[in-house]
Amino acid sequence: MNRRKTLFRLLAGITIIFIFYSLVKNYVIDPSAAGFIGHKTGLRRTLNPPVWLNVMYVHVAFACVAMASGLLNFSNRLLEKSRRFHRINGYLYIVSVLIVVLTSGYMAPYATGGRVSSIGFNLLNMIWPFITIMALVQIKMKRMIRHRNWMIRSYAFCFTNMLIHLITTLLHYGIGLDYPLSYTISVYSSIALLLIIPEFVIRTIFRNPREHAIHS
Repeated sequence: MNRRKTLFRLLAGITIIFIFYSLVKNYVIDPSAAGFIGHKTGLRRTLNPPVWLNVMYVHVAFACVAMASGLLNFSNRLLEKSRRFHRINGYLYIVSVLIVVLTSGYMAPYATGGRVSSIGFNLLNMIWPFITIMALVQIKMKRMIRHRNWMIRSYAFCFTNMLIHLITTLLHYGIGLDYPLSYTISVYSSIALLLIIPEFVIRTIFRNPREHAIHS
């Protein structure tokens, strides 16, 4: 149980910091996303910056909502206080994820790195909602443990952007790869890691033989 509390506190710290960073960077420091758009070269479709920026603002806003609502629903204390809040907040999370996916679908053809990166984002836009809906299906069937596990898998994808930019930075500034290539590699690396890491967490920190026997 102590490991779970430590994980939640660590997750809460990272989430709060990243939400603050995302909001300040995208709405205050660089609302025109000049630096990021500057890396979008060789696009097959003509980018309309005003439209793209408005979609990005919605994308970032609901990504932050998804991160915050998802984090709150991992709190046992809040669950014990109000299951109604947990349920409503869960639906807010699902709606937020779907909006993030829809806006990502618009931006995918303009992804840095061209078509290969676009395919990666389209793949991600199929995986994340599927996992999220699976979490909803499990709770509707009263399978609490499976619901929790699918939510862990779903919530991991809230950190897609953070992981992509972290890996891109390491490859571009650390190794010296071209930015578009670094970005493309980071998209697929992030998808792989975001599928692997939750399974590791579920099988180690949340492993419970008795629960496994009853619900699997």
